[in-house]
Amino acid sequence: MTDALLSGLLAGYGIAVPVGAISVLIVTIASRVSLARGLAAALGVATADGLYALLALIGGATLAPLLAPAAGALELAAAAVLVLLAAHGLRATLRTHRADRDPAGPPPPAPASPWRTYASLLGLTLLNPFTVVYFSALVLGGRTGPGSLGPGLVFVLAAFAASASWQALLATGGALLRRLLTGPRGRLLTGLTGNLVVLALAVRLALQH
Repeated sequence: MTDALLSGLLAGYGIAVPVGAISVLIVTIASRVSLARGLAAALGVATADGLYALLALIGGATLAPLLAPAAGALELAAAAVLVLLAAHGLRATLRTHRADRDPAGPPPPAPASPWRTYASLLGLTLLNPFTVVYFSALVLGGRTGPGSLGPGLVFVLAAFAASASWQALLATGGALLRRLLTGPRGRLLTGLTGNLVVLALAVRLALQH
């Protein structure tokens, strides 16, 4: 049981810690909107990681080769979604900045609800087929040690908890950044920087094909 717990924690941190577009997106949401939205985004990502860990545990040997042919299409779909999110974020940033400079102008767009933020990040993370391949490799390589249902569930829950804790740390960092940069120029800077980085990572993902 302890081996499954430690393996799950290591697996969860292993998939969550590398910085990518999702990490930047979580920080941007927390810094531009609120900590609650950032934590909702973090939970959406962690839920996807936990689901993929469960799928890999149940049938990783079957799922991994089935997903391989669709990996390219799913990556392009993820890149397209990231471009749309970045474009929406840039537009919202500019509208908010104009509203800060001109209080009589149109109000900035209302942020998405925590549930919508959670669902968006859950769906976006599920588009990444390499997550299930990653967990499948760990399961098939014997690093999880799940000889029965109990250790297997411990592995999945530990992987989810590790991913959630890391994503929550990113969201908290974004919220702290928001407090430090409270002026209109600070909000404009964080909004433009975060969304432009997401856009650049999306373009890079698309150009890999």
